Amino acid sequence: MLQITWLGHGSFQLALDSGETLLLDPWFDNPKFPKDFTVKRADGILVTHGHFDHMASVIPLAKAHNSTVVAIYEIATWLGSKGVTTSVGMNKGGTARVGPFSVTMTHALHSSSIQDGDQLIYAGEAAGFVIGLPDGRSLYFSGDTTVFGDMRLIAELYQPELAFLPIGDLYTMSPREAALACRMIRPKKVIPMHWGTFPPLTGTPADLADRIKDLPGTEVWPLEPGVTVTW
Repeated sequence: MLQITWLGHGSFQLALDSGETLLLDPWFDNPKFPKDFTVKRADGILVTHGHFDHMASVIPLAKAHNSTVVAIYEIATWLGSKGVTTSVGMNKGGTARVGPFSVTMTHALHSSSIQDGDQLIYAGEAAGFVIGLPDGRSLYFSGDTTVFGDMRLIAELYQPELAFLPIGDLYTMSPREAALACRMIRPKKVIPMHWGTFPPLTGTPADLADRIKDLPGTEVWPLEPGVTVTW
């Protein structure tokens, strides 16, 4: 089984019953971060793109837990310049391993840059991940993106039963686009993310659920920050 904890915005912790743990796009200063949450273990950290609201906490976490950081090549190189010696730089279509997890990098449609002091640094392309579990199931973590037609290929190649999709609008897709993504991916469950953090992020899980109420077999699964669920 997999324990899933939403840490607000686009940040999550995934933990197996055997203890191995991944952090996804950690930004622990976000307004919805559960204040009583502490990281006890972080075998791996996955980074979808360079924006601060998806990787601001990566460096201290990686150093504290000796985590394997999986990111696109440009971000991994930048992290290395900041003293993170455990980065794995990869690119789309490739698969890395973090303990019992397989991590395949997928396409995403979004910008990606790193604010380093007064410099804005090119951070490669934004990406998503398909994460394979030891029990054979897989999940799709899209990162920040709009809907794109090749989500059909993700469904065909990996058959993810669970999808994490942004719904906030303005910076990512809204429930309207996310509903089309659900129709292409056809997951059994979809966890909305990147919504409600700030007033401009107006999309809601209820709106997404209403838009796919005619889609059999797909359930919107809204989480509460800091409340762990089992999948």
